Amino acid sequence: MKNVIVYTSNTCAYCTAVKDYLKENGIEFEERNVSNAEYRKELMALGFMSVPIIKIDDEVVKGFDVKALDNILGL
Repeated sequence: MKNVIVYTSNTCAYCTAVKDYLKENGIEFEERNVSNAEYRKELMALGFMSVPIIKIDDEVVKGFDVKALDNILGL
């Protein structure tokens, strides 16, 4: 099983879409909302300032990119 982390914000519609997509496909994930300063610092350390960012093991997907997610997750 892959380790999936989704960086989100409270007002991001694409973040909700990513979470729904992962749930619909039975993919377990950890949500890290950037309203938490610690998670915001983690996101910035990865080199990003926007959400959603999906970290799957050592790979990172920026935005709600279904093709990239399908490819990495083997869907």
